Amino acid sequence: MKGTIVASRYAKSLLDLSIEQNILDKVNNDMVDLSGTCAESEDLRSLLNNPTVNSTKKGEIFTALFGGKMEKVSLDFIQLITENSREDLLPKIAQSFTKLYKAHNNIVEVELISATPLADDTKSNILDKVKADYKNASFEINEIIDPTILGGFIVKIGDKQLDSSVASQLTNLKNILLN
Repeated sequence: MKGTIVASRYAKSLLDLSIEQNILDKVNNDMVDLSGTCAESEDLRSLLNNPTVNSTKKGEIFTALFGGKMEKVSLDFIQLITENSREDLLPKIAQSFTKLYKAHNNIVEVELISATPLADDTKSNILDKVKADYKNASFEINEIIDPTILGGFIVKIGDKQLDSSVASQLTNLKNILLN
């Protein structure tokens, strides 16, 4: 929990700096790349958590990995994090930054779960209902196929969930019959 709070603070500082320098989109792309690289590379995750490798060496490795690909602000930020011996937080910082970026740009993440792929008109109808609650927002839709819900769909937006699945309805019916 403590690491998450620290990561959020670092991410907020980077967000403010990138807004101030008018490079928010570029820094977001850098953080998305960093997050993806950390997720894909077990070696990089091991390096981040290895206390025997000093911060100077870790900084050199980051420069070699991302030197020509990232904005100077992003690289300088990563160097600062490694100098403060917080490099183990880099994946969390990158994820926090992306969440803050989406909130700043009013991008709403929608998770649409169904048992089978939905027809375009059905998907459009569901999203029209969602869009009515979020004025002036853009949407990032993640479709997930989960046969265990049997039918219907589940829409998740942040901590809200609309469960219109057959599995949920069967569970509700079972609870009613048992009571």
